[in-house]
Amino acid sequence: MEPQAVKSNLVLILDYGSQYTHLITRRIRSLSVFSLCISGTSSLKSITDLNPSVIILSGGPHSVHAQDAPCFPDGFVEYVEKTGIFVLGICYGLQLIVQKLGGQVAIGEKQEYGRMMIEVVKDYGGLFKGKNIGDKQVVWMSHGDEAVKLPAGFEVVARSEQGGVAAVANPGRRFYGLQYHPEVTHSPEGMELLRHFLFDICDVSAGWKMEDVMEEEIKVIKGMVGPDDHVICALSGGVDSTVAATLVHKAIGDRLHCIFVDNGLLRYKEQERVMGTFERDLHLPVTCVDASVQFLSELKGVTDPEKKRKIIGKEFISIFDAFAHDLEKKLGTKPSYLVQGTLYPDVIESCPPPGSGRTHSHTIKSHHNVGGLPKDMKLKLIEPLKLLFKDEVRELGRILDVPVAFLKRHPFPGPGLAVRIPGDVTQGNALEILRQVDEIFIQAIKDAGIYDEIWQAFAVFLPIKTTGVQGDQRTHSNAVALRAVTSQDGMTADWYYFEHKFLDDVARKICNSVRGVNRVCLDITSKPPSTIEWE
Repeated sequence: MEPQAVKSNLVLILDYGSQYTHLITRRIRSLSVFSLCISGTSSLKSITDLNPSVIILSGGPHSVHAQDAPCFPDGFVEYVEKTGIFVLGICYGLQLIVQKLGGQVAIGEKQEYGRMMIEVVKDYGGLFKGKNIGDKQVVWMSHGDEAVKLPAGFEVVARSEQGGVAAVANPGRRFYGLQYHPEVTHSPEGMELLRHFLFDICDVSAGWKMEDVMEEEIKVIKGMVGPDDHVICALSGGVDSTVAATLVHKAIGDRLHCIFVDNGLLRYKEQERVMGTFERDLHLPVTCVDASVQFLSELKGVTDPEKKRKIIGKEFISIFDAFAHDLEKKLGTKPSYLVQGTLYPDVIESCPPPGSGRTHSHTIKSHHNVGGLPKDMKLKLIEPLKLLFKDEVRELGRILDVPVAFLKRHPFPGPGLAVRIPGDVTQGNALEILRQVDEIFIQAIKDAGIYDEIWQAFAVFLPIKTTGVQGDQRTHSNAVALRAVTSQDGMTADWYYFEHKFLDDVARKICNSVRGVNRVCLDITSKPPSTIEWE
């Protein structure tokens, strides 16, 4: 799906570095309106090529007074006014509008952070439709500067309880501004305002559907892949690569060739379960390569986490390369394309916002693609999910008849159980113990009906021995830890609050069922300070 395919109703976000910018994009898409996010300092041509109907200027950590303060390009104001595009500035975005259109922004006498009360002070421009003058609502503020003089034609339509400007409007020029963040849940009426702004003020229509995305993407893939071209895809068993492969398979059939590698670091019966889904439910052409001996022999004695990751990556590339060469011999031609399950957040993160201190690299994060492939393969990329968020990928998967239970699976790390066994993964029977413990824990969560409440749950094998008493005998056995977190996107996470009886039952079952375990611990740290995985 190319952005131009839905440009007539596009809401374009110019990103100035706010931690909430992705959230604006997601909130708008949840209203069935297509939205894209690009750098706030993009060229005017980049903006005009997308032909948006609405532009939102995001918040950001900058001050408009800073010498290198990021800004929209020269000619932007003239372009939006000539074409009748509506513009909404949020936080820093409001201040940009005020300053660039002839008003003044100053360092605030009283900074406003966190939950604040605002009051509607004027019925002008229809921004607070259905509200009366004097009506109040709670919003989320995060700013130090404030607008002290508005450009001609602008009016203050809401103020904070401290008297600061909270919302402005100039309906004649189609410019609006909010000094708070309507996209966060801490602004309870924010979504209603966004809905009203898009549908009632901007007259945008809610026509973006995942069915249309699927049809458009199939069309794009068919147009890209020639009638004699072949495509390869490495399946991890995760949601992203599976949905991407299913979509490509729907477009080109059995000219797609998938490989699933069992590296010896998979969960309990993972190969059997995943291959069953691929073959029985999705009818994907998948070659399963059991390379567990190869991987584990290379990992023997290795304790450094980063070194473990590099070994796993290197071995995978070796197997993938061999698969591609075998396929070439069989087909009589080299595969032309590689399918990757790159998602939209990865694309955004590869182009950091201005002022972030990071360069505008266009390289997708290495753990989201097959990095380091031999140069002579020269594969062109097919990334059918590159404009979608995780929840949208799951919705697309449902339309493609990927089993719901598979789509709801918790994330699983690329290096597998290697990052859940601190130290040498080949020590004793650590892998087998961990698989059994993890299976008991996950099954208990499913039986309790709480699996979908949790972002990720798993067990960790601890590289220590502890003293216990089992069967009237002292034991010196292994300890394991249980980890479960809630999260929206994996960037931050809170540990999940289990009922005590649940934990008691699970701990008893683990110690009674898994030989070699006499102690069960619970990880109750959030992210930050900890990461979700242990390594």
